[in-house]
Amino acid sequence: MKASQKILALNAFDAARPGELPPETQALVKRRQQSFGPTSVLFHEKPLHVVSADGVWLQEADGSRYLDVYNNVPSVGHCNPRVAQAVSRQIATLNVHTRYLYDIVHDYADRLLATFPEGLDKIAFTCTGSESNDVALRLATIATGKRGFVVTDNAYHGNTTAVAEVSPSSRPGKPLSPHVRVVPAPIGGAEVGAKLEADVKAAIASLEKDGHGFAGFLVDTIFSSDGVAADPAGFLKGAVDATHAAGGLFIADEVQPGFGRTGAGMWGFQRHGVLPDVVTMGKPMGNGIPIGGVVSRLDLMQGFADSVGYFNTFGGNPVASAAGLAVLAEIEERGLVANAADVGGYMMARLGALMQRHEAVGAVRGAGLYLGVEFVSDRDAMTPAPEIASHIINALRDRHILIGAAGRYGNVLKIRPPLIFGRDHADLLVETLDASLTQL
Repeated sequence: MKASQKILALNAFDAARPGELPPETQALVKRRQQSFGPTSVLFHEKPLHVVSADGVWLQEADGSRYLDVYNNVPSVGHCNPRVAQAVSRQIATLNVHTRYLYDIVHDYADRLLATFPEGLDKIAFTCTGSESNDVALRLATIATGKRGFVVTDNAYHGNTTAVAEVSPSSRPGKPLSPHVRVVPAPIGGAEVGAKLEADVKAAIASLEKDGHGFAGFLVDTIFSSDGVAADPAGFLKGAVDATHAAGGLFIADEVQPGFGRTGAGMWGFQRHGVLPDVVTMGKPMGNGIPIGGVVSRLDLMQGFADSVGYFNTFGGNPVASAAGLAVLAEIEERGLVANAADVGGYMMARLGALMQRHEAVGAVRGAGLYLGVEFVSDRDAMTPAPEIASHIINALRDRHILIGAAGRYGNVLKIRPPLIFGRDHADLLVETLDASLTQL
């Protein structure tokens, strides 16, 4: 079996093999290396020198336009006018921490909480998804008095020390922290829910046996880094029931699937008919303005506040709140949840048809505007083919389409465009992918 890859290594630019780059791009790469060193990854064999963006398009310095099928952070479109105007107005009026009272953060909190089911009615704002997941881990350990967590085997949940410990994709080949257990990603098969439930029960028993106890089960509800897992809808329920039966908390990481992306509702967990104890959010909620959040219930938030005395200087600041309100307005008024369902279903069908034309396409999975196309060298054995994925990613880049990879072996195309993506954009993607596979 092929080796696992670090999440940031998927489709990364190799500075030791720069190839032929335009002089301006070469100069920028050199500046990046001098200033950032090895900690900042660039995408593609030929990095992009991007100067502007609009909707679902990015523009390079030479005027070339690229269809953006990768960036879910500008969830309602690059440089969205409503978001830009709201941010501009607010930053010219007031921007300060949340230890004063001002209307806009409360307006945003009320409107955001109204999208959640009953029982999830308290929010703490952060600046990033990493911070949100860090808070969620602390909530669970305080509430249960235990420290053991269960995650999927190629999960990614963020960058803080605590969150990196529950992100196996950030550390392939390295031993897990003693208080972490992994279960296989729930990909494939009608019995995937039953298997996940059994795996979670076994992981909980292992944590209890080794004295760590069980604090919580943390999943990204579209399983993005695992290679995208969505079906059958409802497969999470057994594992969540097992979590609660063992006294743990279910933490739904909605950074990737939240805000309507799966097309089945505002939140990815809703596809599975489960109620999380804690929900975490990040990047897409501000359309490019740093903002994150943790939604839970009073007893968990009270225990956390009593124990920690939490505050976050920039979490929920007026400018971020203005951006968040504008994003919610765009999603609601432009019907972007329904658009994700419509365009995503259309694109899924068109991508599925490619399996009849190209043996390298082993599977097409996902929901709404979060889809995965898995490449294999042997469809019967489902042998991962990351070399095909890498080739296709760069072939699409040469044809002015930007896309990324996911999965333990980096062999899954990750399709997560802005929510304003239309059927015409889906046609362009599928037809260009078809041409690239034919040439391959």
